[in-house]
Amino acid sequence: MTELYIGLMSGTSVDGIDAGLVDFSSKKPELIAFEYLPFSFALKNKIEGLTSIPAIALQNYGELDCELGHLSAQVVNRLLDKASVHHSSIIAIGSHGQTLYHAPNSSFPFSLQIGDPNVIAEKTKITTVADFRRRDMAAKGQGAPLAPGFHQAVFKSPHGKTCIVNIGGIANITVLSERKLIAFDTGTGNTLMDYWCQKNLNQAYDKNGDWAKSGQIIPALLRNLKQAAYFKQPPPKSTGKEYFSSQWLEQHLTEFSAFQAQDIQATLCQLTADSITDAIKKYAGSIDTLLVCGGGVHNHYLLTLLATQDYQVHSTAKQGINPDYVEAMAFAWLAKQTINHLAGNLVEVTGANAPVILGGIYLS
Repeated sequence: MTELYIGLMSGTSVDGIDAGLVDFSSKKPELIAFEYLPFSFALKNKIEGLTSIPAIALQNYGELDCELGHLSAQVVNRLLDKASVHHSSIIAIGSHGQTLYHAPNSSFPFSLQIGDPNVIAEKTKITTVADFRRRDMAAKGQGAPLAPGFHQAVFKSPHGKTCIVNIGGIANITVLSERKLIAFDTGTGNTLMDYWCQKNLNQAYDKNGDWAKSGQIIPALLRNLKQAAYFKQPPPKSTGKEYFSSQWLEQHLTEFSAFQAQDIQATLCQLTADSITDAIKKYAGSIDTLLVCGGGVHNHYLLTLLATQDYQVHSTAKQGINPDYVEAMAFAWLAKQTINHLAGNLVEVTGANAPVILGGIYLS
């Protein structure tokens, strides 16, 4: 008998909504179908407009929240049509939503995601679980990363030490070994490279990392960028585009205006690689295998940089899960945890004072 959940993920790259239909009836979760709904250029600009300014109009916020709810429902219904599955067969949807602001270190810590779950539940007729991060933060946690629980459930092996690195707009690692689990956001993933590519080439991203590969790393700039206070903070920690923003980058570029744009891109790619490998060396020690998922898996040059270390680098496909589907599957798993009254956070990852059941439930 099947045990079907749907996971929805829209990450810091702000490129669209991933939807995964997952069957949890067996020991290892099985992806039944996947659907992707890309954001239009206009919608991406609206989202990024709200994330880049400190004050926004409530009407703009409310309308975008509702619009993303409708788009989330749309991609769910398309997914069900593709899989020929009736909505009544789905136990619940786990919707991450689109992060507008993540502030775990504020006087009153909060994390804000939009994509109205009321709309999702109404338009799909499926119980929806959403707003996963804030309950962990109420328990004094960072609210992120949340995927490591799923990583532990599906990737842990009794043999060797494995690290999963998810490279979205922000990168995070999960180190799995027999004795303990280590997981945290390492810093920038694709977000600065995407920004620089959009600004200079009018392209959303650097395909295959070819543009970065064509440039020369600027050592002085790389050193300056790596001085960021975030890299020196011990885990548990999490971050976002609020910290590694275009404004943060531009401030560092003022004295490097004479360099070619592709040299800046090469340096940003090296920054992502170094911040990941430095974090592994400092907090995980030696590992046997690095499994990569997220959009960064398609940056072949970045993977080449990661492969210069003393471990094998593969995509999560080697473990039977497409690297583009991992995050959506993780939020299906988190919905399952919530529906079954089980904790979704790992206190050793987020720093919360207790395991807690995450999210709010919006009944169908």
